[in-house]
Amino acid sequence: MPDTNEAVTHAFWLAGRKATGESTLEVTSPWDGRRVGVVSVPTDAQVEEAVAAADAVREEFAATPAHVRAAALDHVSRRLAERSEEIARLISDENGKPIKWARGEVGRAVSVFRFGAEEARRFNSGDAQRLDTDAGGTGRLALTRRFPRGTVLGIAPFNFPLNLSAHKVAPALAVGTPIILKPAPATPLSGLILGELLAETELPAGSWSVLTVPNDRMPALVQDERLPVISFTGSEKVGYAIKESVPLKHCTLELGGNGAAVVLSDYASAADLDWAATRIGTFSNYQGGQSCISVQRVIADASVYEELVPKIVAAVEAQVTGDPIDDATDVGPLISEDAAKRVESWVDEAVRAGAKLLTGGKREGSNYAPTVLADVPADVTLSCEEVFGPVLTLHKVADEAEAFAAVNDSKYGLQAGVFTREVRTAFRAHRALEVGGVIIGDVPSYRADQMPYGGAKKSGVGREGVRYAMEDYTYERVMVLTGLDL
Repeated sequence: MPDTNEAVTHAFWLAGRKATGESTLEVTSPWDGRRVGVVSVPTDAQVEEAVAAADAVREEFAATPAHVRAAALDHVSRRLAERSEEIARLISDENGKPIKWARGEVGRAVSVFRFGAEEARRFNSGDAQRLDTDAGGTGRLALTRRFPRGTVLGIAPFNFPLNLSAHKVAPALAVGTPIILKPAPATPLSGLILGELLAETELPAGSWSVLTVPNDRMPALVQDERLPVISFTGSEKVGYAIKESVPLKHCTLELGGNGAAVVLSDYASAADLDWAATRIGTFSNYQGGQSCISVQRVIADASVYEELVPKIVAAVEAQVTGDPIDDATDVGPLISEDAAKRVESWVDEAVRAGAKLLTGGKREGSNYAPTVLADVPADVTLSCEEVFGPVLTLHKVADEAEAFAAVNDSKYGLQAGVFTREVRTAFRAHRALEVGGVIIGDVPSYRADQMPYGGAKKSGVGREGVRYAMEDYTYERVMVLTGLDL
């Protein structure tokens, strides 16, 4: 396929306008290594200009009428929908994501900006509280509203380069706080598309920038006191390093997981097990397993385990691997060959330690075959860390209590799926599992973009989901009125 983008250099967005720097970054396809674009990199002076512009416009932007912010977010939502196929192909090119999943990502981003517009119109109506419940509060009323904490530094990952950028940009603009978006260096083109669409709106200059800053220059931005809010999605190691380096800042961290799908004894019919296996097979491999809530562990009751295992293996083997742009492809490459080599080394370590390889276990360049292992020792890397690849481990347990204990036997706690038909079991799972989300009757990979999303333990702090991120980007401020006839 010819490299049609060979001569194209994409500008970044500085305080709402296009700009170019003195150096460039090459973006290549993880599938075949071809160049899909060249991105201009801002200078230190241009980064300073963007931060200064955001700081200067804070008060003006916070006072912008809700309908202005909502109209801008509606516009971005509509334009994403109009350009959905073009943008999906762009995501597939720079990320290696199969086109079917890239189309789904664009559709989700359309919804995120629409939700942002809806929430902007109804957010912060204020709560009134009578204070005359004690004699000292006679004639007094407390009015509580939310106000922005300050400019947001949004640091986006490579695995959902458009939608996870949307989850940072839309809530910030909805509450009227400036944002500087820093896309992942491997996948900056999706974030720059958002810049194109935001530039078509009437938002104040300085209220947003999209800066393609290399990772090694991020510490200065993280430390800048004019950016009091940091929203980071990425690895546990980097996320907590950021938090520890700026203890006085407000940090939202969406970090790793090793999602567990629990199949309990009541979920035992052939139809039930077929459904569970199909969902597990798909969502242990979607996005190449490069999702924080992909299925990494299956924890099955002994009464269903032997029947379930061959169904899962068959479902995994049915996943179609190949060219991401092919509509039939389910599983594409990992983001880089180094990422695939890391996954390969973890699987090899587990097999050497006694794990049984049921299918997969092969690497070719940046592609790693969908893989299933059983009897994985508890102390190998694959059991302790987030694999972030198309690898699934199977575990047999005696009962519900052992299953829930196995889910919790992890430093992570993002989401868990529980296959059960018993409502009382569902409520026990909700109470017992140390995770941010419990999905009943499905895999942990389910996420609706309007629901609260985030983890417990080492999976992060804070919540995304448009309204919840809006609350996270703001704080309550109370005003007491006196001398009133209540």
